[in-house]
Amino acid sequence: MAMSGGKENGEPMMEMNTTPLIDVMLVLLIMFIITIPVATHSIDIDLPVATPPTSTPPPVDPIRNKVVLTADDKILWNGTPVDGPGLANLLKQSLSYAVEPELQYQPEANASYDLSAQVLQVIKAAQVTKFGFVGNEQFRDFGK
Repeated sequence: MAMSGGKENGEPMMEMNTTPLIDVMLVLLIMFIITIPVATHSIDIDLPVATPPTSTPPPVDPIRNKVVLTADDKILWNGTPVDGPGLANLLKQSLSYAVEPELQYQPEANASYDLSAQVLQVIKAAQVTKFGFVGNEQFRDFGK
């Protein structure tokens, strides 16, 4: 093991050896990790119990159904508000008919793009084949 006390011309070494400092810090870190008490106490929380929805879902028209997205992030099925899973159930019901009803999709001008993408994903996942965009004429002069 060689030691250096400076340069050959007698000048003192100006660099600090940080290896012992790092070693001490690692030992202290390991000591702190070992001495931290294990969290063995628990806190009981009373969670609310899920209740089934009291409202009946809107009916599915055997000929034509309309999905409207409003500016305040609501999904309307034939004028009745529904949520994402409710929409999926209604689409599943509509596909159970012998002849699939037409699904019309109409977002309002200021509807959320994110909600629109989510609803289109639900419609795509339901494998709806008779699908159409309606009310596109309202967007003709929207950017002007």
